[in-house]
Amino acid sequence: MVYGIMDIPPWYLCILLGIQHFLTALGGLVAVPLILAKNLCLQHDPLSQSYLISTILFVSGICTLLQVFFGVRLPILQGGTMAFIAPSLAMLSLPAWKCPKWMLNASLVNTSSPEFTEEWQKRIRELQGAIMVASCVQMLVGFSGLIGFLMRFIGPLTIAPTITLVALPLFDSAGNDAGMHWGIAALTIFLIVLFSQYLKNVTLPVPVYGQQKKCHTSKFHVFQVFPVLLALCISWLTCFGLTFTDVLPSAPTAYGHLARTDTKGSVLSQAPWFRIPYPGQWGLPTISLAGVFGIIAGVISSMVESVGDYHACARLVGAPAPPRHAINRGIGIEGLGCLLAGAWGTGNGTTSYSENVGVLGITQVGSRMVIVAAGCVLLLMGVFGKIGAAFATIPTPVIGGMFLVMFGVITAVGISNLQYVDMNSSRNLFVFGFCIYCGLAIPNWVNKNSEKLQTGILQLDQVVQVLLTTNMFVGGFLGFLLDNTIPGSAEERGLLAWNQIQEESQETSTAFEVYGLPCGIGTKFCTSSCVQCLPFWPRLEGGGKGEVEVSSTDFSGDRHKNDLETRM
Repeated sequence: MVYGIMDIPPWYLCILLGIQHFLTALGGLVAVPLILAKNLCLQHDPLSQSYLISTILFVSGICTLLQVFFGVRLPILQGGTMAFIAPSLAMLSLPAWKCPKWMLNASLVNTSSPEFTEEWQKRIRELQGAIMVASCVQMLVGFSGLIGFLMRFIGPLTIAPTITLVALPLFDSAGNDAGMHWGIAALTIFLIVLFSQYLKNVTLPVPVYGQQKKCHTSKFHVFQVFPVLLALCISWLTCFGLTFTDVLPSAPTAYGHLARTDTKGSVLSQAPWFRIPYPGQWGLPTISLAGVFGIIAGVISSMVESVGDYHACARLVGAPAPPRHAINRGIGIEGLGCLLAGAWGTGNGTTSYSENVGVLGITQVGSRMVIVAAGCVLLLMGVFGKIGAAFATIPTPVIGGMFLVMFGVITAVGISNLQYVDMNSSRNLFVFGFCIYCGLAIPNWVNKNSEKLQTGILQLDQVVQVLLTTNMFVGGFLGFLLDNTIPGSAEERGLLAWNQIQEESQETSTAFEVYGLPCGIGTKFCTSSCVQCLPFWPRLEGGGKGEVEVSSTDFSGDRHKNDLETRM
Protein backbone atom coordinates (compact mmCIF):
# COMPACT_ATOMS: atom_id res chain seq x y z
CA MET A 1 0.00 0.00 0.00
CA VAL A 2 1.18 3.52 -0.79
CA TYR A 3 -0.78 4.82 2.21
CA GLY A 4 -2.14 2.48 4.91
CA ILE A 5 -5.35 2.94 6.83
CA MET A 6 -3.67 4.89 9.65
CA ASP A 7 -1.57 7.07 7.32
CA ILE A 8 -2.41 10.72 6.75
CA PRO A 9 -1.40 11.88 3.26
CA PRO A 10 -0.74 15.60 2.61
CA TRP A 11 -3.91 17.66 2.57
CA TYR A 12 -3.78 18.33 -1.16
CA LEU A 13 -3.48 14.59 -1.85
CA CYS A 14 -6.42 13.89 0.45
CA ILE A 15 -8.54 16.36 -1.52
CA LEU A 16 -7.56 14.95 -4.91
CA LEU A 17 -8.02 11.35 -3.77
CA GLY A 18 -11.33 12.29 -2.16
CA ILE A 19 -12.49 13.78 -5.46
CA GLN A 20 -11.46 10.55 -7.15
CA HIS A 21 -13.67 8.54 -4.78
CA PHE A 22 -16.49 11.03 -5.35
CA LEU A 23 -16.18 10.61 -9.11
CA THR A 24 -16.18 6.84 -8.77
CA ALA A 25 -19.42 6.90 -6.77
CA LEU A 26 -20.98 9.67 -8.86
CA GLY A 27 -22.56 7.36 -11.42
CA GLY A 28 -24.38 5.32 -8.79
CA LEU A 29 -25.32 8.37 -6.71
CA VAL A 30 -26.84 10.25 -9.64
CA ALA A 31 -28.48 7.14 -11.08
CA VAL A 32 -30.72 6.57 -8.05
CA PRO A 33 -32.77 9.82 -8.35
CA LEU A 34 -32.89 9.53 -12.13
CA ILE A 35 -34.23 5.97 -11.93
CA LEU A 36 -36.92 7.03 -9.46
CA ALA A 37 -37.84 10.19 -11.40
CA LYS A 38 -40.33 8.53 -13.76
CA ASN A 39 -42.26 6.76 -11.00
CA LEU A 40 -42.21 9.96 -8.92
CA CYS A 41 -43.81 11.76 -11.92
CA LEU A 42 -40.69 13.96 -12.33
CA GLN A 43 -39.64 12.99 -15.85
CA HIS A 44 -40.54 16.50 -17.08
CA ASP A 45 -39.11 18.40 -14.10
CA PRO A 46 -35.28 18.40 -14.27
CA LEU A 47 -35.05 21.08 -11.58
CA SER A 48 -36.66 18.83 -8.94
CA GLN A 49 -34.43 16.01 -10.15
CA SER A 50 -31.40 18.19 -9.45
CA TYR A 51 -32.74 18.84 -5.94
CA LEU A 52 -32.92 15.09 -5.34
CA ILE A 53 -29.37 14.69 -6.66
CA SER A 54 -28.07 17.42 -4.34
CA THR A 55 -29.91 15.88 -1.39
CA ILE A 56 -28.48 12.39 -1.91
CA LEU A 57 -24.97 13.85 -2.29
CA PHE A 58 -25.35 15.84 0.93
CA VAL A 59 -26.73 12.93 2.99
CA SER A 60 -24.08 10.56 1.58
CA GLY A 61 -21.41 12.93 2.88
CA ILE A 62 -22.93 12.95 6.39
CA CYS A 63 -23.24 9.15 6.43
CA THR A 64 -19.68 8.68 5.16
CA LEU A 65 -18.27 10.80 7.98
CA LEU A 66 -20.40 8.95 10.56
CA GLN A 67 -19.22 5.57 9.27
CA VAL A 68 -15.52 6.51 9.20
CA PHE A 69 -15.47 8.09 12.66
CA PHE A 70 -18.02 6.04 14.62
CA GLY A 71 -18.98 3.06 12.46
CA VAL A 72 -16.78 0.23 11.21
CA ARG A 73 -13.97 2.83 10.81
CA LEU A 74 -12.75 1.41 7.50
CA PRO A 75 -12.23 3.65 4.45
CA ILE A 76 -15.64 2.91 2.91
CA LEU A 77 -17.78 5.50 1.17
CA GLN A 78 -21.52 5.57 1.90
CA GLY A 79 -24.11 6.29 -0.76
CA GLY A 80 -27.48 5.37 -2.24
CA THR A 81 -28.26 1.68 -2.51
CA MET A 82 -29.68 -0.19 -5.48
CA ALA A 83 -31.19 -2.70 -3.04
CA PHE A 84 -33.90 -0.15 -2.24
CA ILE A 85 -34.73 0.61 -5.88
CA ALA A 86 -36.77 -2.55 -6.58
CA PRO A 87 -39.10 -2.25 -3.56
CA SER A 88 -39.43 1.49 -4.15
CA LEU A 89 -40.49 1.00 -7.77
CA ALA A 90 -42.82 -1.82 -6.73
CA MET A 91 -44.52 0.43 -4.19
CA LEU A 92 -44.83 3.34 -6.64
CA SER A 93 -46.35 0.96 -9.21
CA LEU A 94 -49.39 0.36 -7.01
CA PRO A 95 -52.66 1.75 -8.46
CA ALA A 96 -52.85 4.43 -5.76
CA TRP A 97 -49.45 5.86 -6.73
CA LYS A 98 -49.50 5.68 -10.52
CA CYS A 99 -48.95 9.05 -12.17
CA PRO A 100 -52.06 10.80 -13.55
CA LYS A 101 -52.20 10.96 -17.34
CA TRP A 102 -51.86 14.73 -17.40
CA MET A 103 -48.44 14.44 -15.67
CA LEU A 104 -47.17 12.20 -18.47
CA ASN A 105 -47.79 14.85 -21.13
CA ALA A 106 -45.07 17.51 -21.18
CA SER A 107 -47.39 20.04 -22.82
CA LEU A 108 -49.89 19.77 -19.93
CA VAL A 109 -47.38 19.91 -17.08
CA ASN A 110 -46.80 23.12 -15.18
CA THR A 111 -43.91 22.26 -12.85
CA SER A 112 -44.40 25.41 -10.78
CA SER A 113 -48.06 24.71 -9.96
CA PRO A 114 -48.97 23.64 -6.39
CA GLU A 115 -50.96 20.71 -7.78
CA PHE A 116 -47.94 19.28 -9.58
CA THR A 117 -45.70 19.81 -6.57
CA GLU A 118 -48.10 18.01 -4.24
CA GLU A 119 -48.50 15.08 -6.66
CA TRP A 120 -44.80 14.18 -6.71
CA GLN A 121 -44.01 15.15 -3.12
CA LYS A 122 -46.72 12.90 -1.62
CA ARG A 123 -45.06 9.96 -3.38
CA ILE A 124 -41.62 10.69 -2.02
CA ARG A 125 -43.11 11.23 1.46
CA GLU A 126 -44.47 7.68 1.25
CA LEU A 127 -40.96 6.45 0.41
CA GLN A 128 -39.51 8.46 3.29
CA GLY A 129 -41.79 6.85 5.88
CA ALA A 130 -41.07 3.30 4.68
CA ILE A 131 -37.31 3.89 4.67
CA MET A 132 -37.30 5.42 8.15
CA VAL A 133 -39.24 2.49 9.68
CA ALA A 134 -37.08 -0.11 7.91
CA SER A 135 -33.91 1.68 9.05
CA CYS A 136 -34.94 1.11 12.67
CA VAL A 137 -34.84 -2.64 11.98
CA GLN A 138 -31.31 -2.31 10.63
CA MET A 139 -30.17 -0.31 13.66
CA LEU A 140 -31.67 -2.94 15.96
CA VAL A 141 -29.88 -5.77 14.15
CA GLY A 142 -26.57 -3.90 14.26
CA PHE A 143 -26.45 -2.33 17.71
CA SER A 144 -28.00 -5.38 19.41
CA GLY A 145 -25.15 -7.56 18.15
CA LEU A 146 -27.41 -9.87 16.15
CA ILE A 147 -25.36 -9.41 13.00
CA GLY A 148 -22.22 -10.14 15.03
CA PHE A 149 -23.83 -13.33 16.32
CA LEU A 150 -24.65 -14.38 12.76
CA MET A 151 -21.00 -13.86 11.80
CA ARG A 152 -20.19 -17.01 13.76
CA PHE A 153 -21.97 -18.91 10.99
CA ILE A 154 -20.85 -16.78 8.04
CA GLY A 155 -17.64 -18.12 6.56
CA PRO A 156 -15.72 -17.75 3.28
CA LEU A 157 -18.29 -19.81 1.36
CA THR A 158 -20.95 -17.25 2.31
CA ILE A 159 -18.84 -14.13 1.85
CA ALA A 160 -17.30 -15.17 -1.50
CA PRO A 161 -20.54 -15.56 -3.51
CA THR A 162 -22.06 -12.51 -1.81
CA ILE A 163 -19.23 -10.17 -2.86
CA THR A 164 -18.86 -11.79 -6.27
CA LEU A 165 -22.57 -11.35 -7.00
CA VAL A 166 -22.41 -7.68 -5.98
CA ALA A 167 -20.57 -6.85 -9.20
CA LEU A 168 -21.01 -9.84 -11.52
CA PRO A 169 -24.69 -9.19 -12.39
CA LEU A 170 -23.90 -5.55 -13.20
CA PHE A 171 -22.18 -6.53 -16.43
CA ASP A 172 -25.38 -5.70 -18.30
CA SER A 173 -25.74 -2.13 -17.03
CA ALA A 174 -21.99 -1.46 -17.23
CA GLY A 175 -21.94 -2.85 -20.77
CA ASN A 176 -24.94 -0.75 -21.77
CA ASP A 177 -23.31 2.42 -20.45
CA ALA A 178 -20.02 1.63 -22.16
CA GLY A 179 -21.89 0.64 -25.32
CA MET A 180 -23.20 4.17 -25.76
CA HIS A 181 -19.82 4.76 -27.41
CA TRP A 182 -17.35 1.90 -27.26
CA GLY A 183 -14.52 4.08 -28.51
CA ILE A 184 -14.76 6.47 -25.53
CA ALA A 185 -15.31 3.57 -23.12
CA ALA A 186 -12.29 1.71 -24.52
CA LEU A 187 -10.18 4.87 -24.13
CA THR A 188 -11.22 5.12 -20.46
CA ILE A 189 -10.46 1.43 -19.84
CA PHE A 190 -7.10 1.70 -21.63
CA LEU A 191 -6.05 4.71 -19.57
CA ILE A 192 -7.06 3.13 -16.22
CA VAL A 193 -5.19 -0.09 -17.07
CA LEU A 194 -2.20 1.86 -18.36
CA PHE A 195 -1.91 4.05 -15.28
CA SER A 196 -2.75 1.45 -12.61
CA GLN A 197 -0.85 -1.53 -14.00
CA TYR A 198 1.85 -0.57 -16.51
CA LEU A 199 2.93 2.82 -15.14
CA LYS A 200 2.29 2.23 -11.44
CA ASN A 201 6.02 2.14 -10.61
CA VAL A 202 6.86 5.23 -12.65
CA THR A 203 7.57 8.32 -10.56
CA LEU A 204 7.26 11.92 -11.69
CA PRO A 205 8.74 15.03 -10.04
CA VAL A 206 6.05 17.10 -8.37
CA PRO A 207 6.35 20.38 -6.43
CA VAL A 208 6.25 19.92 -2.65
CA TYR A 209 6.21 22.41 0.20
CA GLY A 210 7.67 21.35 3.57
CA GLN A 211 8.65 22.94 6.87
CA GLN A 212 12.35 22.15 6.58
CA LYS A 213 12.63 22.39 2.80
CA LYS A 214 10.32 25.10 1.62
CA CYS A 215 9.62 24.68 -2.10
CA HIS A 216 11.24 21.67 -3.73
CA THR A 217 10.43 18.78 -6.02
CA SER A 218 9.91 15.19 -4.97
CA LYS A 219 9.30 12.01 -6.94
CA PHE A 220 5.75 10.73 -6.59
CA HIS A 221 3.79 7.71 -7.92
CA VAL A 222 1.22 9.86 -9.71
CA PHE A 223 -0.11 7.10 -11.96
CA GLN A 224 -0.49 4.58 -9.15
CA VAL A 225 -2.35 6.98 -6.86
CA PHE A 226 -4.61 8.76 -9.42
CA PRO A 227 -5.35 6.25 -12.20
CA VAL A 228 -9.13 6.68 -12.12
CA LEU A 229 -9.10 10.46 -11.76
CA LEU A 230 -6.55 10.90 -14.56
CA ALA A 231 -8.41 8.53 -16.88
CA LEU A 232 -11.77 10.23 -16.22
CA CYS A 233 -10.37 13.71 -16.80
CA ILE A 234 -8.61 12.77 -20.04
CA SER A 235 -11.66 10.94 -21.40
CA TRP A 236 -13.95 13.78 -20.29
CA LEU A 237 -11.78 16.37 -22.06
CA THR A 238 -11.69 14.16 -25.15
CA CYS A 239 -15.50 14.07 -25.19
CA PHE A 240 -15.59 17.86 -24.74
CA GLY A 241 -13.28 18.34 -27.73
CA LEU A 242 -15.32 15.96 -29.88
CA THR A 243 -18.51 17.77 -28.82
CA PHE A 244 -17.08 21.21 -29.53
CA THR A 245 -16.01 20.16 -33.04
CA ASP A 246 -19.34 18.33 -33.65
CA VAL A 247 -17.57 15.05 -34.37
CA LEU A 248 -20.07 13.32 -32.07
CA PRO A 249 -23.62 13.21 -33.47
CA SER A 250 -26.10 15.79 -32.19
CA ALA A 251 -29.22 13.75 -33.04
CA PRO A 252 -30.59 12.17 -29.82
CA THR A 253 -31.28 8.84 -31.55
CA ALA A 254 -27.85 8.55 -33.20
CA TYR A 255 -25.18 6.19 -31.88
CA GLY A 256 -22.64 8.01 -29.71
CA HIS A 257 -24.91 10.95 -28.85
CA LEU A 258 -24.62 10.26 -25.09
CA ALA A 259 -20.84 10.72 -25.33
CA ARG A 260 -21.43 14.44 -25.85
CA THR A 261 -20.84 16.70 -22.86
CA ASP A 262 -23.89 18.87 -23.59
CA THR A 263 -26.57 16.15 -23.34
CA LYS A 264 -27.16 16.93 -19.65
CA GLY A 265 -26.95 20.70 -20.00
CA SER A 266 -30.46 21.22 -18.61
CA VAL A 267 -29.36 20.00 -15.18
CA LEU A 268 -26.47 22.47 -15.15
CA SER A 269 -28.51 25.46 -16.32
CA GLN A 270 -31.44 24.96 -13.93
CA ALA A 271 -29.56 23.96 -10.78
CA PRO A 272 -29.18 26.80 -8.22
CA TRP A 273 -25.76 27.96 -7.10
CA PHE A 274 -26.43 27.47 -3.41
CA ARG A 275 -29.03 25.29 -1.68
CA ILE A 276 -28.82 23.46 1.67
CA PRO A 277 -31.01 20.34 1.88
CA TYR A 278 -32.82 19.92 5.20
CA PRO A 279 -34.95 17.25 6.93
CA GLY A 280 -38.62 17.31 6.01
CA GLN A 281 -38.08 19.48 2.93
CA TRP A 282 -40.84 17.59 1.09
CA GLY A 283 -43.24 17.53 4.05
CA LEU A 284 -44.12 15.10 6.85
CA PRO A 285 -43.38 11.44 5.91
CA THR A 286 -46.26 8.96 5.66
CA ILE A 287 -46.16 5.22 6.34
CA SER A 288 -47.76 2.21 4.63
CA LEU A 289 -47.33 -1.45 5.53
CA ALA A 290 -46.63 -2.50 1.95
CA GLY A 291 -43.77 -0.04 1.61
CA VAL A 292 -42.21 -1.00 4.95
CA PHE A 293 -42.17 -4.73 4.14
CA GLY A 294 -40.63 -4.10 0.75
CA ILE A 295 -37.89 -1.83 2.07
CA ILE A 296 -37.08 -4.30 4.89
CA ALA A 297 -36.32 -6.86 2.18
CA GLY A 298 -33.89 -4.36 0.67
CA VAL A 299 -32.36 -3.76 4.11
CA ILE A 300 -31.61 -7.49 4.46
CA SER A 301 -29.81 -7.55 1.11
CA SER A 302 -27.93 -4.35 1.95
CA MET A 303 -26.67 -5.76 5.27
CA VAL A 304 -25.36 -8.96 3.66
CA GLU A 305 -23.58 -6.89 1.01
CA SER A 306 -22.08 -4.54 3.60
CA VAL A 307 -20.62 -7.35 5.71
CA GLY A 308 -18.89 -8.60 2.58
CA ASP A 309 -17.66 -5.09 1.76
CA TYR A 310 -16.14 -4.71 5.25
CA HIS A 311 -14.06 -7.85 4.80
CA ALA A 312 -13.10 -6.92 1.23
CA CYS A 313 -12.04 -3.42 2.29
CA ALA A 314 -9.99 -4.72 5.22
CA ARG A 315 -8.19 -7.15 2.93
CA LEU A 316 -7.43 -4.50 0.32
CA VAL A 317 -6.01 -1.95 2.78
CA GLY A 318 -4.00 -4.53 4.72
CA ALA A 319 -6.00 -4.05 7.93
CA PRO A 320 -6.94 -6.86 10.33
CA ALA A 321 -10.28 -8.56 9.67
CA PRO A 322 -13.07 -6.50 11.28
CA PRO A 323 -14.03 -7.88 14.72
CA ARG A 324 -17.67 -8.43 15.63
CA HIS A 325 -18.05 -5.18 17.57
CA ALA A 326 -16.87 -3.21 14.52
CA ILE A 327 -19.32 -5.04 12.25
CA ASN A 328 -22.12 -4.40 14.76
CA ARG A 329 -21.29 -0.68 14.77
CA GLY A 330 -20.98 -0.55 11.00
CA ILE A 331 -24.40 -2.08 10.39
CA GLY A 332 -25.94 0.08 13.13
CA ILE A 333 -24.47 3.28 11.68
CA GLU A 334 -25.69 2.28 8.21
CA GLY A 335 -29.16 1.96 9.73
CA LEU A 336 -28.76 5.44 11.20
CA GLY A 337 -27.68 6.65 7.77
CA CYS A 338 -30.86 5.20 6.22
CA LEU A 339 -32.87 6.99 8.92
CA LEU A 340 -31.19 10.28 8.01
CA ALA A 341 -31.70 9.62 4.28
CA GLY A 342 -35.38 9.04 4.95
CA ALA A 343 -35.66 12.21 7.03
CA TRP A 344 -33.90 14.33 4.37
CA GLY A 345 -35.98 12.78 1.59
CA THR A 346 -33.47 11.23 -0.81
CA GLY A 347 -36.02 8.59 -1.87
CA ASN A 348 -33.39 5.98 -1.01
CA GLY A 349 -31.23 4.67 1.85
CA THR A 350 -27.46 4.43 2.24
CA THR A 351 -25.01 1.55 2.18
CA SER A 352 -21.32 0.83 1.64
CA TYR A 353 -20.23 1.49 -1.92
CA SER A 354 -18.60 -1.53 -3.52
CA GLU A 355 -17.30 0.59 -6.40
CA ASN A 356 -15.07 2.52 -4.03
CA VAL A 357 -13.74 -0.69 -2.50
CA GLY A 358 -12.50 -1.45 -6.01
CA VAL A 359 -10.76 1.94 -6.14
CA LEU A 360 -8.78 1.01 -3.02
CA GLY A 361 -7.42 -2.05 -4.80
CA ILE A 362 -6.39 -0.11 -7.89
CA THR A 363 -4.89 3.01 -6.28
CA GLN A 364 -3.29 1.18 -3.33
CA VAL A 365 -4.35 4.10 -1.09
CA GLY A 366 -6.29 2.93 1.96
CA SER A 367 -6.01 6.00 4.18
CA ARG A 368 -9.04 6.71 6.32
CA MET A 369 -8.49 10.47 5.93
CA VAL A 370 -8.98 10.21 2.17
CA ILE A 371 -12.54 8.97 2.74
CA VAL A 372 -13.05 11.79 5.25
CA ALA A 373 -12.06 14.18 2.47
CA ALA A 374 -14.46 12.36 0.13
CA GLY A 375 -17.27 12.84 2.67
CA CYS A 376 -16.53 16.56 2.83
CA VAL A 377 -16.50 16.74 -0.98
CA LEU A 378 -19.93 15.08 -1.02
CA LEU A 379 -21.23 17.65 1.47
CA LEU A 380 -19.93 20.52 -0.66
CA MET A 381 -21.35 19.03 -3.85
CA GLY A 382 -24.73 18.77 -2.14
CA VAL A 383 -24.65 22.42 -1.06
CA PHE A 384 -23.25 24.00 -4.25
CA GLY A 385 -25.74 22.82 -6.83
CA LYS A 386 -23.89 24.09 -9.90
CA ILE A 387 -20.72 22.17 -9.03
CA GLY A 388 -22.59 18.94 -8.41
CA ALA A 389 -24.54 19.40 -11.64
CA ALA A 390 -21.28 19.98 -13.54
CA PHE A 391 -19.89 16.65 -12.35
CA ALA A 392 -23.19 15.06 -13.34
CA THR A 393 -22.41 15.92 -16.98
CA ILE A 394 -19.69 13.25 -17.24
CA PRO A 395 -20.63 11.32 -20.40
CA THR A 396 -22.30 7.94 -19.91
CA PRO A 397 -19.69 5.86 -21.83
CA VAL A 398 -16.89 7.27 -19.65
CA ILE A 399 -18.69 6.08 -16.51
CA GLY A 400 -19.42 2.74 -18.20
CA GLY A 401 -15.76 2.16 -19.04
CA MET A 402 -14.77 2.95 -15.45
CA PHE A 403 -17.39 0.53 -14.09
CA LEU A 404 -16.11 -2.33 -16.28
CA VAL A 405 -12.74 -2.07 -14.54
CA MET A 406 -14.13 -1.49 -11.03
CA PHE A 407 -16.67 -4.30 -11.11
CA GLY A 408 -14.00 -6.68 -12.37
CA VAL A 409 -11.82 -5.87 -9.36
CA ILE A 410 -14.74 -6.36 -6.94
CA THR A 411 -15.57 -9.73 -8.49
CA ALA A 412 -11.95 -10.84 -8.10
CA VAL A 413 -11.91 -9.69 -4.47
CA GLY A 414 -14.97 -11.84 -3.77
CA ILE A 415 -13.39 -14.91 -5.31
CA SER A 416 -10.14 -14.29 -3.41
CA ASN A 417 -11.93 -15.19 -0.16
CA LEU A 418 -11.79 -18.81 -1.33
CA GLN A 419 -8.07 -18.89 -0.48
CA TYR A 420 -9.07 -20.02 3.02
CA VAL A 421 -11.17 -22.90 1.66
CA ASP A 422 -10.00 -26.30 0.46
CA MET A 423 -10.92 -26.00 -3.21
CA ASN A 424 -9.85 -29.59 -3.84
CA SER A 425 -12.99 -30.60 -1.94
CA SER A 426 -15.96 -31.55 -4.13
CA ARG A 427 -18.23 -30.23 -1.36
CA ASN A 428 -16.81 -26.71 -1.59
CA LEU A 429 -16.75 -26.73 -5.38
CA PHE A 430 -20.43 -27.64 -5.38
CA VAL A 431 -21.42 -24.98 -2.83
CA PHE A 432 -19.60 -22.11 -4.53
CA GLY A 433 -20.50 -23.07 -8.10
CA PHE A 434 -24.15 -23.72 -7.27
CA CYS A 435 -24.50 -20.44 -5.37
CA ILE A 436 -22.98 -18.37 -8.17
CA TYR A 437 -25.11 -20.01 -10.84
CA CYS A 438 -28.35 -19.78 -8.87
CA GLY A 439 -27.52 -16.22 -7.90
CA LEU A 440 -27.60 -15.37 -11.61
CA ALA A 441 -30.34 -17.72 -12.85
CA ILE A 442 -33.06 -17.30 -10.20
CA PRO A 443 -33.24 -13.46 -10.25
CA ASN A 444 -33.21 -13.53 -14.05
CA TRP A 445 -36.20 -15.89 -14.13
CA VAL A 446 -38.15 -14.00 -11.46
CA ASN A 447 -37.69 -10.71 -13.32
CA LYS A 448 -39.20 -12.27 -16.43
CA ASN A 449 -41.96 -14.24 -14.66
CA SER A 450 -42.96 -12.18 -11.64
CA GLU A 451 -46.67 -12.84 -12.26
CA LYS A 452 -46.16 -16.54 -11.54
CA LEU A 453 -45.21 -15.79 -7.94
CA GLN A 454 -48.37 -13.86 -7.09
CA THR A 455 -49.95 -15.05 -3.83
CA GLY A 456 -52.75 -12.51 -3.67
CA ILE A 457 -51.13 -10.79 -0.67
CA LEU A 458 -49.50 -7.62 -1.95
CA GLN A 459 -47.02 -7.15 0.88
CA LEU A 460 -45.87 -10.77 0.70
CA ASP A 461 -45.52 -10.58 -3.08
CA GLN A 462 -43.29 -7.52 -2.79
CA VAL A 463 -41.03 -9.13 -0.18
CA VAL A 464 -40.69 -12.36 -2.16
CA GLN A 465 -39.99 -10.56 -5.43
CA VAL A 466 -37.38 -8.22 -3.93
CA LEU A 467 -35.53 -11.05 -2.21
CA LEU A 468 -35.55 -13.36 -5.23
CA THR A 469 -34.43 -10.64 -7.66
CA THR A 470 -31.43 -9.61 -5.55
CA ASN A 471 -28.50 -11.66 -6.85
CA MET A 472 -26.24 -11.20 -3.85
CA PHE A 473 -29.02 -12.19 -1.44
CA VAL A 474 -29.85 -15.37 -3.37
CA GLY A 475 -26.20 -16.43 -3.65
CA GLY A 476 -25.30 -15.41 -0.11
CA PHE A 477 -28.34 -17.11 1.44
CA LEU A 478 -27.71 -20.36 -0.43
CA GLY A 479 -24.04 -20.22 0.58
CA PHE A 480 -25.03 -19.67 4.21
CA LEU A 481 -27.57 -22.50 4.14
CA LEU A 482 -25.47 -25.10 2.34
CA ASP A 483 -22.22 -24.32 4.14
CA ASN A 484 -23.88 -24.78 7.53
CA THR A 485 -25.88 -27.92 6.66
CA ILE A 486 -23.67 -30.02 4.35
CA PRO A 487 -21.20 -32.01 6.49
CA GLY A 488 -17.62 -30.81 6.34
CA SER A 489 -14.71 -30.21 8.69
CA ALA A 490 -13.85 -26.73 9.92
CA GLU A 491 -10.55 -26.88 8.06
CA GLU A 492 -12.25 -27.97 4.85
CA ARG A 493 -14.80 -25.16 5.08
CA GLY A 494 -12.09 -22.58 5.75
CA LEU A 495 -13.53 -21.77 9.17
CA LEU A 496 -10.30 -22.74 10.94
CA ALA A 497 -8.24 -20.09 9.16
CA TRP A 498 -11.22 -17.69 9.08
CA ASN A 499 -11.87 -17.90 12.84
CA GLN A 500 -8.16 -17.64 13.57
CA ILE A 501 -8.08 -14.35 11.68
CA GLN A 502 -11.10 -13.13 13.65
CA GLU A 503 -9.47 -14.07 16.95
CA GLU A 504 -6.17 -12.47 16.00
CA SER A 505 -8.02 -9.33 15.00
CA GLN A 506 -9.66 -9.08 18.39
CA GLU A 507 -6.53 -9.87 20.40
CA THR A 508 -3.94 -7.59 18.78
CA SER A 509 -3.40 -3.95 19.59
CA THR A 510 -3.34 -3.26 15.85
CA ALA A 511 -7.03 -4.15 15.61
CA PHE A 512 -7.81 -1.84 18.53
CA GLU A 513 -5.99 1.00 16.78
CA VAL A 514 -7.92 0.45 13.56
CA TYR A 515 -11.39 -0.29 14.93
CA GLY A 516 -11.37 1.55 18.26
CA LEU A 517 -13.50 4.66 18.73
CA PRO A 518 -11.85 8.11 18.27
CA CYS A 519 -11.06 10.86 20.79
CA GLY A 520 -10.23 8.44 23.61
CA ILE A 521 -13.78 7.04 23.76
CA GLY A 522 -13.45 3.65 25.42
CA THR A 523 -9.93 4.30 26.69
CA LYS A 524 -10.16 7.61 28.58
CA PHE A 525 -13.91 8.14 28.58
CA CYS A 526 -16.88 5.77 28.88
CA THR A 527 -14.79 2.93 30.32
CA SER A 528 -17.29 1.53 32.84
CA SER A 529 -17.97 -2.19 32.88
CA CYS A 530 -21.60 -1.58 31.85
CA VAL A 531 -20.53 0.19 28.67
CA GLN A 532 -17.98 -2.53 27.92
CA CYS A 533 -20.80 -5.08 27.75
CA LEU A 534 -22.48 -3.35 24.81
CA PRO A 535 -22.24 -5.51 21.65
CA PHE A 536 -20.90 -2.63 19.55
CA TRP A 537 -18.33 -1.34 22.07
CA PRO A 538 -14.61 -2.08 21.47
CA ARG A 539 -13.08 -4.27 24.18
CA LEU A 540 -10.24 -2.88 26.29
CA GLU A 541 -7.04 -4.92 26.32
CA GLY A 542 -4.40 -5.30 28.93
CA GLY A 543 -4.42 -2.89 31.93
CA GLY A 544 -7.29 -2.03 34.15
CA LYS A 545 -10.15 0.34 33.85
CA GLY A 546 -9.43 3.17 31.49
CA GLU A 547 -6.09 1.76 30.40
CA VAL A 548 -5.15 0.09 27.20
CA GLU A 549 -1.89 -1.41 26.12
CA VAL A 550 -1.25 -0.32 22.57
CA SER A 551 1.94 -1.30 20.88
CA SER A 552 4.01 1.15 18.92
CA THR A 553 2.70 -0.11 15.60
CA ASP A 554 3.26 2.59 12.99
CA PHE A 555 1.38 2.17 9.75
CA SER A 556 3.08 5.14 8.21
CA GLY A 557 6.61 3.76 8.16
CA ASP A 558 8.13 2.25 5.03
CA ARG A 559 8.76 -1.07 6.77
CA HIS A 560 5.11 -1.44 7.61
CA LYS A 561 4.06 -0.42 4.11
CA ASN A 562 6.15 -3.31 2.83
CA ASP A 563 4.51 -5.61 5.39
CA LEU A 564 1.10 -4.54 4.12
CA GLU A 565 2.14 -5.19 0.52
CA THR A 566 3.37 -8.64 1.53
CA ARG A 567 0.02 -9.34 3.17
CA MET A 568 -1.80 -8.17 0.04
